[in-house]
Amino acid sequence: MAEAVAPPGRRVLAWAQEYGVYAAVGVLLLFNVLFTPHFLDVANFRTQLVQVAPIVIVSLGMALVIGTQGIDLSVGSVMSLAAALVALYLGYGAWPALLVALAGGAVAGTAGGTLVAYVGVQPIVATLALLVGVRGLANVLVPQLVEFRNPDLIALGSSSLSGVPVIVVIAAVLTLLTAFLVRRTTFGRQVVAIGGNRAASELSGLPVRRVLLLVYVISGMLAALAGVLATARLQASDPTSLGLFIELSAITAVVVGGTPLSGGRIRVLSTVMGALLMQLLSATLIKHNLPQSWTQIVQAVIILAAVYATRERGTR
Repeated sequence: MAEAVAPPGRRVLAWAQEYGVYAAVGVLLLFNVLFTPHFLDVANFRTQLVQVAPIVIVSLGMALVIGTQGIDLSVGSVMSLAAALVALYLGYGAWPALLVALAGGAVAGTAGGTLVAYVGVQPIVATLALLVGVRGLANVLVPQLVEFRNPDLIALGSSSLSGVPVIVVIAAVLTLLTAFLVRRTTFGRQVVAIGGNRAASELSGLPVRRVLLLVYVISGMLAALAGVLATARLQASDPTSLGLFIELSAITAVVVGGTPLSGGRIRVLSTVMGALLMQLLSATLIKHNLPQSWTQIVQAVIILAAVYATRERGTR
């Protein structure tokens, strides 16, 4: 019996689901090359990559969480907590301060993961509570902007390896590690299975609660690292404003990259491309003197289109 041929509309939609974000980035790059002055300057590329790197790092953790059919709204607040802890412990050295900040992110992730996996609280509710509480704690610890002059921490945010900013190198390495985790490890396969069908995963004997807990811990630690890197780049700790609304940027990158909110699938490299797409879009509109409100409108349209595409995938 001959195989049924999908209608052209279905084939186009399937192609868009798989490669749409790459095509969109390519079109945007071509537009900028043709119509944006100085776009090909090395300094411009460096600036765009440095600005998007923290969003990429946070988005990697968000992709894992969304892959389990969850959400993590606390990542921006965890970034602010990391900035506060860095300011408090920088007197002991840059690396001890970094470790304390990562530990703070792990604790926040453990709190969220425990509420979701063991208490049974909905992810959006659990992480919303952390969003408010963790930023409040950060503001209590460091109530105002604190500048610093630690050379090791400043180097983390401003130095380069063979001309590539260290912060970009870190984001690239974490992307590869996350892709390997998802595709080549038992833990990654468990994450995808749990997101696809949690009840069936429990019946098959998978350690569902432990995996969910670890996913939120990873998300918290990645957010804390992004907070440290952003603090190092700014050469100042500002828990009041650092990380504000980055959870929305991360969710956007994940969804635009093709990871469905219904879970069961994680597209790591496409998530990075989603973050790059949003960064390029914002920079393009700014360079062409369009107001920020236009950026928000276009982003909203892209998000709706991406959610519709992943919904169509799930209904087939």
